[in-house]
Amino acid sequence: METEIRIRAFRAPDDIEACKKFVIGHRRVLEIFGISNITTNTEDWMYSRSIFVVVVETMDGEKLYGGARVQVADGITPLPIETATYKMDHRIKQIVREHAQNGAAELSGLWNSKEVAGLGIGSFFPIRASLVVLEQIGIESLFFLCSPLTVRFNKWVGSRILTELGNNGTFYYPKLDLLATAAVLENAIALPLAHPREEARIKMMRKNLNLVNDEKSPFKNVHVNVHYNLAIPSANPAEFKIKLS
Repeated sequence: METEIRIRAFRAPDDIEACKKFVIGHRRVLEIFGISNITTNTEDWMYSRSIFVVVVETMDGEKLYGGARVQVADGITPLPIETATYKMDHRIKQIVREHAQNGAAELSGLWNSKEVAGLGIGSFFPIRASLVVLEQIGIESLFFLCSPLTVRFNKWVGSRILTELGNNGTFYYPKLDLLATAAVLENAIALPLAHPREEARIKMMRKNLNLVNDEKSPFKNVHVNVHYNLAIPSANPAEFKIKLS
């Protein structure tokens, strides 16, 4: 594991090569768990201007350790949580539609390689970085479809489980023996319900989108020097406000 890594954000079509590495790394992780029917396990998303990517990589960009996607509700392509759960609970469409008036997105495709498994570097760090970039793209609500391993992060960032959906917010997805939990982070810019530590860190990073910081794993006594590059030049906070017709 490198002691110097980079976490950067970009609009998907702006770095197709990094997106291809993302797809390869994500698929390898899914194959370990015998999963092939994840709704976003395709390459189509790489060319969508409604998708923003966060990658954890080596300083030269040659190797990815993990990452996540922020897919914005654009009124054209359904969010992955809609595609995944609609047949089980139609209400997801209306819930997303209502939130999209003020800017809504979903964090999906979260993965990390075996080299950083259990450190939080490839899981929670991309989540935090994704919350940092939300202000740039004007997103007030962020949806999640969490695995049992990542559902714990909800309390840290102040999101709530969508108990009004499925079985108190849970669904069997992507396989009948795997449980997924639907959640949403509302008021994602102000973060009033986030842990004070996370609220302070995210707001500090929004003011310093390009910084170098010594980061400690939230789970183990491991330190990594992280070079953040989270500015997205083409971002427009007014781009994705969907009016109800």
